[in-house]
Amino acid sequence: MSDVADESKWAFKTADSCLHTGGEHMVDPEDLVRASGREPTPELIEKARRALEEHGPAAVERYLP
Repeated sequence: MSDVADESKWAFKTADSCLHTGGEHMVDPEDLVRASGREPTPELIEKARRALEEHGPAAVERYLP
């Protein structure tokens, strides 16, 4: 299967320039939501805030290699 066909399966895409992995600054809840490929909503931001409290910056590793 070609890469183009593979990419079309993803409904949400986030520009790499919008993502922060924690190398240049701490990951915030909005970063974590965007890393999951979704647009931030108040509910998702709250869920991400709780994940960061529980797992710390390592929470983003679930989405980014």
